[in-house]
Amino acid sequence: MITENSLDLLEFHKLLGIISNFAHSDASKKSVVDIRPLYDRENIERRLSQIHEIRKIAHEGNPLKVSPFPDISHLIVRVKPEGAFLEANELSDFVPVLHIASTISLQIKERFDLPFLRELTNHLTGHPDILQILNKSINSEGNILDTASAMLSELRSQIRRLEVRIIKKLEEIVRDNRLSIFLQDDFITKRSGRWVIPVRMDSKGQVPGVVHDVSRSGETAFIEPLSIINIANELENLIAEQKAEEIRILKNISSKMRGVIDQIDAEFHTIIYLDMLNCIAQFADMLKMETPHINDSNDILLVRALHPLLFLTFQKMGNTQLVIPLDVQLGDDNTVMVITGANAGGKTIAIKTIGLLLIMALSGMPVPADSLSSLPLIHNLLIDIGDEQSIESNLSTFSAHVSHISEILQKADSKTLILIDELGTGTDPDEGAALACAVLKELRKSNALIFATTHLTAIKGFVHQTEGMMNASMEFDQNTLTPLYSLKVGEPGQSYALEIAKRYGLPDNIIASAKGMLGSMKVEFDSLIADLNEKRKQYEHSLHELQGQRSEVESKNKLLEKTLSETENRQKDMLAKAYKDASDILSDTKRQMHALLEKARKKGKEKIRENIKKIELIQENVSEKLMEYDKYTVALTIDEIKEGDTVFVKSLGYDTSVMEVIQKHNRLKVMAGNREIEVSLSDISFKRGKSVEVKTILTQVTQGDETVSSKLNLVGLRVDEALSRLEPYLNHASLAGLSEITIIHGIGKGLLSRAVREHLTGHPLVNHFRSGMPEEGGNGVTVVILI
Repeated sequence: MITENSLDLLEFHKLLGIISNFAHSDASKKSVVDIRPLYDRENIERRLSQIHEIRKIAHEGNPLKVSPFPDISHLIVRVKPEGAFLEANELSDFVPVLHIASTISLQIKERFDLPFLRELTNHLTGHPDILQILNKSINSEGNILDTASAMLSELRSQIRRLEVRIIKKLEEIVRDNRLSIFLQDDFITKRSGRWVIPVRMDSKGQVPGVVHDVSRSGETAFIEPLSIINIANELENLIAEQKAEEIRILKNISSKMRGVIDQIDAEFHTIIYLDMLNCIAQFADMLKMETPHINDSNDILLVRALHPLLFLTFQKMGNTQLVIPLDVQLGDDNTVMVITGANAGGKTIAIKTIGLLLIMALSGMPVPADSLSSLPLIHNLLIDIGDEQSIESNLSTFSAHVSHISEILQKADSKTLILIDELGTGTDPDEGAALACAVLKELRKSNALIFATTHLTAIKGFVHQTEGMMNASMEFDQNTLTPLYSLKVGEPGQSYALEIAKRYGLPDNIIASAKGMLGSMKVEFDSLIADLNEKRKQYEHSLHELQGQRSEVESKNKLLEKTLSETENRQKDMLAKAYKDASDILSDTKRQMHALLEKARKKGKEKIRENIKKIELIQENVSEKLMEYDKYTVALTIDEIKEGDTVFVKSLGYDTSVMEVIQKHNRLKVMAGNREIEVSLSDISFKRGKSVEVKTILTQVTQGDETVSSKLNLVGLRVDEALSRLEPYLNHASLAGLSEITIIHGIGKGLLSRAVREHLTGHPLVNHFRSGMPEEGGNGVTVVILI
């Protein structure tokens, strides 16, 4: 179990307080503050997925439709007992809650790409019947409307009419010259719910009526004249009836709500939970956070991780570039990492970042790190950070550290993350280092993941020599003596205490004396580390330059390949265009030749037919050339294909029409004959002019040595394919001496039938045409009478 103290040490509660500022209700604000780590993968991943889907719709410009709403939990409790009822202003608090539930239900229920939000919100209805009654009966200020009931509307109308009568009578009294001399002023007002006029105290006997109040000065009496008392009494009775009707309305609404109050309660808690998720999603978008992977292998991998609170601090200052991302990996063979480096170099922030991001991930929250990051599903987080010396508990700094480490040793297991700051400090350095090494050795046996910081040199050497442990350091610029806040794994760091002391003004003789007291081995060890760090930086710089050169060469190769490919494609396109132009010329010539057939029907018919066949043969050769060049063109992409395009389907062996583009799965729906089939994008290429063979099982008429069908079936063909078959058919039918033919095109969307009839209009071989009779096929055929 992760304790509240551990969460406090990592400032998790402070982070939740910032996230709660995005809440739309006090109830959801409390829900955010109460977030705690979860201990099973399913719940963690479900919450991460729900937040991911909320961020998804927000990025689409359709954010989760949550608006401000009140906390109605206490009202739900109050309305549950039989006979209880809520006041109008209390009932009005239910309106925004039910409205949000209804709106979110409509927003999510048809979004099948949001499975986790659909599962979470599938019970939301907003109870439209209750919401309708509330909107009809109570306004947003919590007042009962006239439309709440017919009786209430009538009572209020009567009340308004009586009040008008009373005011009119009082105005007549005020304007009466005989009485106006006794009045203190000429206004009309109310006292104790009764209409009155102000009369001078010394003249109150001159105006017959009932005194309801006296001014603070004692000079004015507020009198209800006798002439309006009966009307005023009638008004009082109506007001009492109005109050009774209002109570009846409130009881009726409360009773209806009581019948579904458990469902309303469940929907209210779902809205609170959704608002909590939305708070996290908005915070995640603000920091560009990513969803981490949760693993069971007890490994930590953080890529470009940031401490969220540190980032926000620098964001306010406008210097977020000063926050250096953290890259760290621990697990498998190595389970202990000891981080060393200069004071104020970022060691403590590094281990706090690791701990805080782990807590965020276990709470089902995205983390400010790359999506490659992976964090373990742990059950315990043990921390020793900070100086917790206590006079009351008789604990020194060292005693407090030892007390915490004793507790850590007892509780550590393979599902534990341990963070220890300044290991071995607070006592004699030699004894502290020995104790620290023994503690690390024992903790290593528990298979817990351990991050510790220290300044003690002896610990660095022990870690370097011990299996399962590794050194790491916070980088430091030796020239400027400033920390770089970047973690380097695999090499120990230096404290640079003497160098920093010199920079901040300690005399040279003191620095020299301190170095002498350190001993030669310590100086040599620090020099060795410094030299190794310098060489590592040089190697990294050289490697970076080589990678840059390699990237430049690869870019140039890609540009060269692209240029060659474009040149080849342009050449092929030019040749293909030339062949297409030739094909168009042949098609036009053929059409003109066919137009002359009627005139030459009885003269030289065989010769003309032979010439036409020669032209058709040439056209086929051109088409074959076009197909040859088509196959060399660049493969089609899904974005290039639109509904209605013609493409070649390799598995079918002919061109066909695209009926639907399914971008999500890189597939198309195409026509195969007279039915739709689904094919993959890899089965598609540019159209090649090969059409499905059209089968005609029709009545045939024979003339001369050529047999021509009296019917042509064009069903399943595209417009351009159909017209290319229709034109030669008309010529062959005319040569065969047919006087009437039938074109079968089907009904469908009407595109093919319209194109066929436009082609027939004004054709030199066509006398006229009509739609088929019912027995002939109706609107699915066109009957053509040839000349």
